[in-house]
Amino acid sequence: MKVVSDTSPICYLALIGELDLLPALYERVHIPEAVAAELKHPSAPAILRSWVESSPACLEILKVRQRDSSGMERLQMGEREAIFLAEDLGASLLIVDDRRAREVALMRGLEITGLLGLLGEAAKRKLVYLPDVFERLQRTSFRTTPGFLKALLEKHP
Repeated sequence: MKVVSDTSPICYLALIGELDLLPALYERVHIPEAVAAELKHPSAPAILRSWVESSPACLEILKVRQRDSSGMERLQMGEREAIFLAEDLGASLLIVDDRRAREVALMRGLEITGLLGLLGEAAKRKLVYLPDVFERLQRTSFRTTPGFLKALLEKHP
């Protein structure tokens, strides 16, 4: 299974101490150079910078072929490159949270999930206990509706 990720899901996994879920769920995660640059940016959390710089075995950073990005003007560079990379690789899954990026990816025929979908899958496989993970997530800047969290908790007790 080829999986591509945008910046924010990886960032939040780092902030809640769950980066190990990536290789546990997907074995290998591909990111474009723009996402790697965002993860290594001096303003990024130190844990995230050191994780990317240590080149974990599950992470592959790839160059993206440049092309017309019409219809993607409102997306950040990392989001655009993640979508292009998913297309280039014929990825089975794109992990992305931004609403506009998700809409563009779906319009382009990509299969998507976000951080919460990833955490739901991890809970289904008994890799995490969602109430604990959600408690840690709520201490970050991640935002979602309480109803969505409740639905996930009911689905994965």
